[in-house]
Amino acid sequence: MRYSSSLGPGDVGARVVVRRRLAEGGLGDLLGELLRWDTDAVVVRDRHGVEHLVRPDDVVAGKRVPPAPARRG
Repeated sequence: MRYSSSLGPGDVGARVVVRRRLAEGGLGDLLGELLRWDTDAVVVRDRHGVEHLVRPDDVVAGKRVPPAPARRG
């Protein structure tokens, strides 16, 4: 399977999904706000407020996604 990434520093502040290599093997996705994208780190804050730090070399794909749907209440 081939992955592509359309993300970069210009996407900071956007809602994104980032597919990255996991330390234990395999791949995992992060969904949230892109806080940082540079040569040292990629940081995504998820909906719980947790900031996930990813090495740029571990990012295999990513893209912007639409805003989260409104919560029913």
